[in-house]
Amino acid sequence: MRPLDPRLMRYARSTRGFIVIAVVLGIVTAVLVIIQARLLSDVIVRVTSEGASWSDVRDSVVLIASVFAGRALIAWAAEVAAVRASSRAKQQLRSAAMEHVLALGPTGPGATDPGGTAALITRGVDALDGYYARYLPQLVLAVIVPIAVLATVLGQDILSAVIIAVTLPLIPLFMALIGMYTKSQVDRQWRTLGVLSGHFLDLVSGLPTLKAFGRAKTQVEAIRAVGDRYRSSTMGVLRVSFLSSLALELLATLSVALVAVSVGLRLAEDQIVYPVALFVLLLAPEAYLPLRLVGQHFHAAAEGLGAADRVFTILETPAPTGGDEVLPRGGVTIEAIDLSARYPGRDELALSRVTFTASPGTVTAVVGGSGGGKSTLLSAILGFISADSGSLNVRVTDTATSLDALDMQQWRQRIAWVPQRAHLPSRDLADTPTVSDAVGIREGSIADERVWEALADAGIADEIRALPGGLNSELAADGSGLSVGQLQRLSLARALITSADVVLLDEPTAALDPVTERSVVAAIGRLAEQGRTVIVVAHRPALLDVATQVIRVEQAAAPEAARSEADDLVVRESQSETATVLRVGW
Repeated sequence: MRPLDPRLMRYARSTRGFIVIAVVLGIVTAVLVIIQARLLSDVIVRVTSEGASWSDVRDSVVLIASVFAGRALIAWAAEVAAVRASSRAKQQLRSAAMEHVLALGPTGPGATDPGGTAALITRGVDALDGYYARYLPQLVLAVIVPIAVLATVLGQDILSAVIIAVTLPLIPLFMALIGMYTKSQVDRQWRTLGVLSGHFLDLVSGLPTLKAFGRAKTQVEAIRAVGDRYRSSTMGVLRVSFLSSLALELLATLSVALVAVSVGLRLAEDQIVYPVALFVLLLAPEAYLPLRLVGQHFHAAAEGLGAADRVFTILETPAPTGGDEVLPRGGVTIEAIDLSARYPGRDELALSRVTFTASPGTVTAVVGGSGGGKSTLLSAILGFISADSGSLNVRVTDTATSLDALDMQQWRQRIAWVPQRAHLPSRDLADTPTVSDAVGIREGSIADERVWEALADAGIADEIRALPGGLNSELAADGSGLSVGQLQRLSLARALITSADVVLLDEPTAALDPVTERSVVAAIGRLAEQGRTVIVVAHRPALLDVATQVIRVEQAAAPEAARSEADDLVVRESQSETATVLRVGW
């Protein structure tokens, strides 16, 4: 955790303006500190040595009060600027993180660790308040004020300036050593919070199922155990914070004591005059105070800095950007030639040597053992994973274009995708989606008859008619209140109603009964009849009856159990009269 991470100024641009304001206020504060010490020492010398009366020092006392008021006003201005900068920086950082999480798609942290990512972008980013309001302004003062004080003392007493110059670096040194230990504590705290958030999210999502099978109470102990770990790690961070504050206070106190002893001994031997000695004694603590406060505020900001570092890790994870080519309108053919792909940061291949051609008007079924790369193939077609070797091309006319050369935003607008875990989008995140929104979100204003037709094809029309509001019935944004099968069928209806040229379906019948499954399979066949290019991941044989071709994918070194499972499925596939079986990957 660096004291001032340059990435924060890159992703949260409001930080730059705040740094400028903090530097200006820091310079003014340093000047006022020196003036305050000079005025105080002058008043004390005149009263104690010269016997000055109140009338003699009244103007100086008024100036001292004005300096105190000025420092208070500057502290207030710095606080206001910090709060505003923190608010803007958090908004910019959250927006950038959310946009990048969405750009990373199903291969990014939003899909692999949704609970931890949600905690990071919400509570984690909120912890930056302490960084902006306390730590960053004090960091600026810790640079400007000690330099100004040291330069002033150097002009008054060289020995005192040498003592300050030698002892000042000890505080940052101890801060760095303490910070290295604090980082491990904060990392452990955030890891535990991520586990707790992810576990709690999964628990809430699966609570109806756990309740149905009488397993809800068994999760209480798991939540309690992770909560105890989080409490323990948080107390560890607080313990380090208090102990480090004690160490820094002790070090600063001893350093000021060295200056005081040196000045006192030389004053007793008439080697330094009283006004200079008093001025140096009043000014010396001001050189150490900003550094002491930086050490204290660092721990208040450590959680925010740790969270920001993880946000930067997400932002710096490269997302496939594609090129700038735009496909013309028309049916899309997808061609894969010896396509292999791996997830970022992993050595093993997630998809190995796949070759196929999916043309308009066809249904391509993708089969294989668990972990063989079926969903990975869909992610590659969506542009979320780049080819490690081989090629993945798309063609509208006779000319093939590499997928990496396409404008990804325009390409994904040509695709309707139904993932394994369905979601319910709405036009406005602040609004609760209705059934009509959830089905026709991408098509804008569409006729109710078309919506009902898509719902019927997906096998969920009767259940929607039973709702009090029909198409206007409100649905929970997270899909709670709907079964997995209902969510899947609503997402399928959204794919059926779209005008996309390519339709990608990831196990669309996995949670359906046989009667509903037959309705869905027939609807998928009608998509192909409309000239769409349909690619469906299939685990159930019913989908193979409508498939034009069946593509089998496996990892290069698939376990024997996975091979056996895939072999059994291919035997069933070969019984389909309309399917052409292509063995790929071995």
